[in-house]
Amino acid sequence: MKDETPARAKSAEPQPEPLLDTSGDSDEPAFSWLTPSGNGSSAATGSPAAAAAGSARDGGAVEGSGAGRSSADHAAEGSSATDLSSSSEKAGEPAAAASQATIQPESRARRKAAEAAAETPAEGSSPVFKEPLPTSALQIRPPEEEVERRNAQRESAANAKPVAPRVMQVLLAVFFPLILLILAVRAVTTPLFLWVEYNRPGFPGDGYGFSTDDRMTYGSYAVDYLTNWSGPRYLGDLVHRSGDKLFKDGEVSHMADVKLVILSTFGAGVLLILVSLIAVLYLRKRSRGGVRRGLFAGSIVTLVLILGLGTLAVLGWQQFFTEFHRIFFADGSWTFSLDDTLIRLFPGQFWIDAGMVIAALVLLTALVTLILTWPTRRRRGLAKDEPETAAEGA
Repeated sequence: MKDETPARAKSAEPQPEPLLDTSGDSDEPAFSWLTPSGNGSSAATGSPAAAAAGSARDGGAVEGSGAGRSSADHAAEGSSATDLSSSSEKAGEPAAAASQATIQPESRARRKAAEAAAETPAEGSSPVFKEPLPTSALQIRPPEEEVERRNAQRESAANAKPVAPRVMQVLLAVFFPLILLILAVRAVTTPLFLWVEYNRPGFPGDGYGFSTDDRMTYGSYAVDYLTNWSGPRYLGDLVHRSGDKLFKDGEVSHMADVKLVILSTFGAGVLLILVSLIAVLYLRKRSRGGVRRGLFAGSIVTLVLILGLGTLAVLGWQQFFTEFHRIFFADGSWTFSLDDTLIRLFPGQFWIDAGMVIAALVLLTALVTLILTWPTRRRRGLAKDEPETAAEGA
């Protein structure tokens, strides 16, 4: 026994220094709870019993390396290590089971496998129904064709322009020529136009005795009747200097029909103006340049319409005048003799001049609108790009 201590001291070797360089670390996790559950070692569970058992085994191995130890010491230490390890294993089994229940696999595939293993019923037992989670459908990827279709619909919806601004632009373009035409007709049905016509050089005189003052007086009654709310007696009660009625019953009836058409046209014009103003206000707020595009398209439509109607009127005025009256009046209700008051006040030249004035007013307004709304680079918002392009070229 006296010689064992020196022999043990002589045989003892110095312990290696700990490795501090972490560049060559292995794939072992830094903490025990990161270790996968599939590892069955008791050290992975991080239980105190397993640690004690491991330290006991390590201590036994180190002490067992002495060359001068007696067999009795070896037997005693081995039995104690065996008891300690067995007791630690018994004590560590519940702790390992509990820790394995709380440990989560580090990858999604292993979690899926663990869940599938847990859900698989044991042999001989009835399968257990488990209601799927509300978010389980989100983990299923749809087919590639469905994904492409949804992406295409999403892109088309993002690139599609709103429908309401386009509808407002179309309404503005369609109503613009009608509004101009109605306003031009209203400019002609005034006493001012009568005065200009009766006093202009070259206007044909009345061969049945009406002077210019007579025409101006009686013609003003007829024009005022078209724009007021009076009944047919407004013209039917007028008498000539001789005491005879100024307008016959057929003439009064035709003027009543004309009044109905004129008032209906003016009422429609007011409604079109209101709708156009609403469209303009909407486009100013919701569509940049929408008012300009609508008026530009409307001016083009107006020019095409006026040029077409003007061509028909020039090629055959009498036919054009006849077809126009057939649209609004019944046959036979608008034809009169040359000595009737309406023909003496409003001869054929009067209607030719009225048509020319209406066409000129509409054509001039459409041309001005076309010029003011022409889509130049500045009006399209492209003027800001010109200085940048010039700077890059320099």
